[in-house]
Amino acid sequence: MTLACTKKEQRGFTLIEMLAAMGIFLLVTGAAFTLLTSSQQRYQTDSQVLNSFQEARLGLDQMVRDINDAGFPSVSFTTGAPSSCAITPFAWSVDARYSPVCAWPPAYVPCQIGTGGGGNCTTASGDMAPGDFDIIIETEPNPLDTSCYPNCTVQWIRYQLAGPNGTTLMRAMAPKGWNGSDPDAAFTLQFAPAPFVENVVNNCANLSTSSLCQLVAANPAVANPVPIFQYTCDHPATPQFPLPPAVPCTSPGAGADNSPANIRDVNITLIVAAPLPDATTGQPRLVQLAGRGRRINPNQ
Repeated sequence: MTLACTKKEQRGFTLIEMLAAMGIFLLVTGAAFTLLTSSQQRYQTDSQVLNSFQEARLGLDQMVRDINDAGFPSVSFTTGAPSSCAITPFAWSVDARYSPVCAWPPAYVPCQIGTGGGGNCTTASGDMAPGDFDIIIETEPNPLDTSCYPNCTVQWIRYQLAGPNGTTLMRAMAPKGWNGSDPDAAFTLQFAPAPFVENVVNNCANLSTSSLCQLVAANPAVANPVPIFQYTCDHPATPQFPLPPAVPCTSPGAGADNSPANIRDVNITLIVAAPLPDATTGQPRLVQLAGRGRRINPNQ
């Protein structure tokens, strides 16, 4: 009897019990790894969105600063030389009646900003500056820096949605008067635009061949082109005190006031997509930022 009881106490697990235990262990381990993988993918997606947001915010802040300092007068204005005065806050092509001469009133009929941007203020290459996705700012980038005085020069700063896939906001600077005093023609060779903000999808409706735009094609925010730059003008254009509120440059009856010389505010909208879609939903992750550059310098 004693031997039988001892043998019974030393009995191990059965095969069925071992299989059941292994199955439970595998289920728990699989659930833990699935949760870990999902968390890692979520972290990567959130990191991409954060990086896109930071890049777009830095770009937006820089554009606002450039626009705030646009136009006349500049700290270096002394003799009226074209390279030392910013008579026009926003430039365009000489073919669209841009004049590099520092004189007021201008001895030419200024071009008009049309509905949707551009109008007949087109550049020589026909990509509309000032326009929805292309702007040339005439300014002195460091107006408080007098170290170069009296030989400071005004710069043309261009922001243009271009790049290989049409989803890169480019930036370039060129000295005023370079390459025949044509702002549009100045951004060549050593002054060619460089990438500034990546993955900008404001104009995806016209870029169906872009892989990034194909990713966001179903998103309502980019179903139609969303202008990066929209303008409000001083009406009337002559200086007044107090300054009347600026209104959209394309308002009915704007007439001669509807020109780049009278632009007061530039409303900026940037829609930036993360490089990869959301890991769980497969939908694109978008960041939309809005800002306003307000030209501080009055018309001459």
